[in-house]
Amino acid sequence: MFLQILAIISPIVAIVAGGYLYAKKYHIDMEVANSLILNIFLPALLFSIFSSEDFNLLDYQSLAIGGFFVVLFSGLLALALTKVFGFNAKTFVPPAMFVNSGNLGLPLTLFAFGKVAIPAAVVLFFVENTMHFTIGIKIIDKRSSIMNVLRIPMVVASIFGVGLSLASYDVPEIIITPIQMLGEVAIPLMLFSLGVRLVKIDFNDWKIGIISAICRPLVGVVSVLLILPWLTLSDQNSAQLIIFSVLPPAVLNFMVAEKYNQEPKKVASIVLIGNLFSLISVPITLYFLLRVGAVG
Repeated sequence: MFLQILAIISPIVAIVAGGYLYAKKYHIDMEVANSLILNIFLPALLFSIFSSEDFNLLDYQSLAIGGFFVVLFSGLLALALTKVFGFNAKTFVPPAMFVNSGNLGLPLTLFAFGKVAIPAAVVLFFVENTMHFTIGIKIIDKRSSIMNVLRIPMVVASIFGVGLSLASYDVPEIIITPIQMLGEVAIPLMLFSLGVRLVKIDFNDWKIGIISAICRPLVGVVSVLLILPWLTLSDQNSAQLIIFSVLPPAVLNFMVAEKYNQEPKKVASIVLIGNLFSLISVPITLYFLLRVGAVG
């Protein structure tokens, strides 16, 4: 069982470590690469999956609902914890809600379940990401417009992809092949980018970072246990939802906090320490899922 967990985790750790070590030596700027991920590679991945003739949105309806409520319940539980620890809700709650379903969730799914499970992971990523750009922004800035979500390339690509899928339109090979090739760049580059970001980890706000790192998977597990009995999911989709629930905070939380000046240094600590802590929480989750036969 240890070897199975190692086989799933080691490629992810290797690429993240590669990004960290390279950035440590050469001090690279990933701004352009991150922009390409958000505006080109991820939209290409989402479009190619959602527009595929094998993709049926209705097959993932329960999973999408489950993802929505895991995010929502995690936020409500985190809000209650802010009263216990005395943290600013706008700083502590979003990282507890919005997880690293892109940089970590997609490759983790790939190595744990294979390519066949990527569409389910993309659905969860789409749900979480859309909620981040709507509910998440509203938490920090009540004046922001939810309609801004329609300007995000990932959302636009997803809508077009789902529309073509529902219309049963087969995108010509000459068009879809280069889009698929661009999408395949996304997963390894996101992992490398995560490693680069770990170089900037700041332990000055270690207290909130460590508390959040421990609370994030806990509120996720409680949330998924609350919603799973009400869903009709296959064993594999249930396992994917459980893994989704324990993922660390999304890097996007820091970007949003920086944009709105919402204690960005504290949020950076929450995000980066949380991603380091996932080296403990994710293998523990995989061990449990392997024990019950949901993975492998």
